[in-house]
Amino acid sequence: MDGRIHSLESFGTVDGPGTRFVVFVQGCPMRCLYCHNPDTWKPDGGTVMSVEQIMKEFDKKKEFYRHGGLTVTGGEPLMQIDFVTELFEACKKKGIHTCLDSSGIMFQPENPERMKKFDRLVASTDLVMLDIKHIDEEEHKKLTSHSNKEILAFARYLDRKGVEIWIRHVVVPGITFEEKYLTRLGAFMAELKNVKALDVLPYHTMGVVKYENLGMDYPLKGVKPLSQEDAIRAREIILKEFRRCRAEQHHKEG
Repeated sequence: MDGRIHSLESFGTVDGPGTRFVVFVQGCPMRCLYCHNPDTWKPDGGTVMSVEQIMKEFDKKKEFYRHGGLTVTGGEPLMQIDFVTELFEACKKKGIHTCLDSSGIMFQPENPERMKKFDRLVASTDLVMLDIKHIDEEEHKKLTSHSNKEILAFARYLDRKGVEIWIRHVVVPGITFEEKYLTRLGAFMAELKNVKALDVLPYHTMGVVKYENLGMDYPLKGVKPLSQEDAIRAREIILKEFRRCRAEQHHKEG
């Protein structure tokens, strides 16, 4: 099967455990105000590649990935769910660790045919790095032009399926960098049994040049990057509420 690929990275170190081969797919329905890859939005862009071609590229440097694996990111990988599924199934035949980096926006729990596709995909998925853009639905709509209902439902679905989850959250001054939202995110994470890590990513402006090169207006012009100190503080707020809720759960169960 063929997929539309934006680019390949042969030495990814922030895309899951270990050193990884990273496949950036083309196409994304989200329009996050801080997106630094607007060139991945169009679903008909990129280069057409087959599963076999990508596996050949992986094999060229497979020794590097013995303690890592293959990650599919984007764009939004779930826009090409059939392709990603076949790629992950090819990986599993070779014992390669698979990671999906997704927002979960394409999840459709009310669509039985679509859910069959998700069930097949997660059967060969070892880890999902789930981007939760904003925990508040109305604020999520302002930030991405979409509701977050499908995303939170996807997290709960992965949890029921026993798939490991790494939560990723970009903290933006004036948007997500508010204690009430960070606390709610921590409480939501506490509902999930398979959360294995939390990556709090400070907002940066490195994507501004790309917008300029594409002749596009940058939506968050004037918003200053978040400091590393504030990113650490945001992470502490999330984890404090996460631990509090978990302790409360254990007390009720005990």
